[in-house]
Amino acid sequence: MQKRFEKISDTNITRSASKNSALARLNGLWNIFERSDTVLIVISADPDAIASAMALKRLLSYRVQSVVIGYPNEIRRLNNVTMVKRLKIPIERLHTLPVKEYSKKILVDSQPNHLACFEKMSFNAVIDHHPVTTGWDADFIDIRPEYGAVSSMMVEYLRASGIKPSVALATALFYGIKVDTQNFQKQNMQAADSISFRYLFGIANLNLVRKFELTELRRSELRYFRTALNDVKTSKGRAYVHLGKVSSPDILVIIADFFNRVDSFDWVIVSGTHGDKLVVIFRCDGYRKNAGKLAKKSFGRFGPAGGHKEAARAEAPLKNLPLRENKEFTTKVLIRLLTTSAK
Repeated sequence: MQKRFEKISDTNITRSASKNSALARLNGLWNIFERSDTVLIVISADPDAIASAMALKRLLSYRVQSVVIGYPNEIRRLNNVTMVKRLKIPIERLHTLPVKEYSKKILVDSQPNHLACFEKMSFNAVIDHHPVTTGWDADFIDIRPEYGAVSSMMVEYLRASGIKPSVALATALFYGIKVDTQNFQKQNMQAADSISFRYLFGIANLNLVRKFELTELRRSELRYFRTALNDVKTSKGRAYVHLGKVSSPDILVIIADFFNRVDSFDWVIVSGTHGDKLVVIFRCDGYRKNAGKLAKKSFGRFGPAGGHKEAARAEAPLKNLPLRENKEFTTKVLIRLLTTSAK
């Protein structure tokens, strides 16, 4: 699938605006909506997705009848909980909303085949920065894998519309860019990310951003570090560890990022079971390595898997995994699946 910006023929588009300009994209997005539309913005809630949904809601204000932001996942990571609470962000759990009653739906910071609940829905617009997937379509598609964050893309939309973000919105977008670019350490960040970040710097509440960053771990989650440090297995520059049952997949990300800072680890693969699923987090330096490809190659046959060069994720129902009867998933099984896929 190629990047596509549908329905951009609008009298408000200047002749100097190219098809891929911010103004053309903005008008292409606006053109798929009517004043009577009730819009549902769907996200898998994390800082970049939440901030981008806020920006999109602002862009659609006064152009449609109503806009609601819905998310399927429980928000448990303290940074994200603090962000939503301090900025008073109005988002609602997807299962509590009458999804079929909304006249238009937008998927942000994800694609329809990223989660099973998304695959059951049809979207009028998809805006994302992850690698392009296939098997779905929408009236308006803006996917830019070369961008470090969707928040950077949304800043371009806002500036093209002439809308200056409020302090709350600017703070959310600023934090979204920081998180998804890992403070500009990711390989796929662009000059566009820096431009958007710099624009927001003079508007955002930096003290609040610092508060979000410092609020990361619950005391009860420290035990996972003990397990990780005791059980980690290493081989040829790779670090593997399975943490067993976890209260939230977010702790897997925190521990994977922690191990990724260790000098001798070129690859970090951390897994855990949450509910009836295995979640696997991949980290590497992104230099001559590709975490997204490894995730897809090793776990793509079991469930959704993929990501960027330096960071990726896989989720697989436990029933899909090749486990021997009455056997639990362990670090040894994790290593076996990864080494088998490499052959």
